[in-house]
Amino acid sequence: MRVLKSLILVVCLAVSVMAQDAPANNWSQFRGNHSLTGVSQSNVSNSLKQLWTYEAGESIESSAAIVGGTVFVGSQKGELVALSLENGSVYWKFSTGSPIGESSPAYGNGVVFIGDLGGWINALNASDGKKLWAFKTNGEIKSSPVVIGDRVLIGSYDEHLYCLSVRNGSLLWKFKTNGPVHSTPGIADGMAFIAGCDELFRAIRISDGKEVFNVSSGAYTGASPALRGGAAFYGTFDNEVLGVNLGERKIAWRYEHPQRKFPFYSSAAVTGTRIVLGGRDKLVHGLTVDGKSAWTFATRARVESSPAIAGGRVFVGSNDGRFYVLNLTDGAKLWEFDTGAPLSASPAIANGRIIIGSQDGRLYCFG
Repeated sequence: MRVLKSLILVVCLAVSVMAQDAPANNWSQFRGNHSLTGVSQSNVSNSLKQLWTYEAGESIESSAAIVGGTVFVGSQKGELVALSLENGSVYWKFSTGSPIGESSPAYGNGVVFIGDLGGWINALNASDGKKLWAFKTNGEIKSSPVVIGDRVLIGSYDEHLYCLSVRNGSLLWKFKTNGPVHSTPGIADGMAFIAGCDELFRAIRISDGKEVFNVSSGAYTGASPALRGGAAFYGTFDNEVLGVNLGERKIAWRYEHPQRKFPFYSSAAVTGTRIVLGGRDKLVHGLTVDGKSAWTFATRARVESSPAIAGGRVFVGSNDGRFYVLNLTDGAKLWEFDTGAPLSASPAIANGRIIIGSQDGRLYCFG
């Protein structure tokens, strides 16, 4: 089967994703890698064009996973679909029974995982879409699953972070917070980091589910933390972007736009020189790694899409319906494509191609 052949080539890459950016042919989870940096090593064409589209039937707010030549994406129709990255043809569909919101699929060990708004996490055979197991939480799931060896982590609106067995879905541990766990966990040094709706940034040990430390963000947080260089970066609903020093376990800096006071819902993309994220102020913000403004780029509506970065360029959608390509250094616009519907999903990049879904149910492939 074509989908299985394309997956075999990248199985050995799963472990190497842990502490680096997404490899050129693999974007296996939300933000591309365990550190949630949103950065791909893929070579993307300087002259992009639309290659194909797929009609999902209902809104796509979930971001795609790409493994080898296969795209996995969920929709509000309650379907997880596996498609050919080459031409958009469908390999298989799986009905979850509940809409898939912002939870994005994750691939690991031949299995693809997805959460839905009914509170279920489903584990499917990646080659044929057959259900292997399902686990029910007590709240809707908007967090995306993260696979770490024989474990899968995911948050629920029932105020818990869950750790399940990849093999059979059995509960290994769950950690209680004081609010919905919307955040996708970032992984580093044996810990899962979540930025919480309870205004706390937490480090939780993956081996036993015990909290190692927490830092007060001082505000409700809907974004997931990006980890790089011993720091975590995320925006809040108090109109700030925070840089947390993980070694010192404290906030190192705060950024706030001097005039425009709007929440940050988009998760940041982080390189060695730039932090890039969208704001509900209709701007894409480019910061230095010490929290100073390097540039802003104005769109025509709020930016809830989380940017992706490859080859010195930023790729991001806006609720104005446009997909933008910006220069990473100065934020200059290099290209845009008008889809005609809000783009709140985040782009995924692999094999020189970019996948992003829109709220009118159309999935786009650019390359």
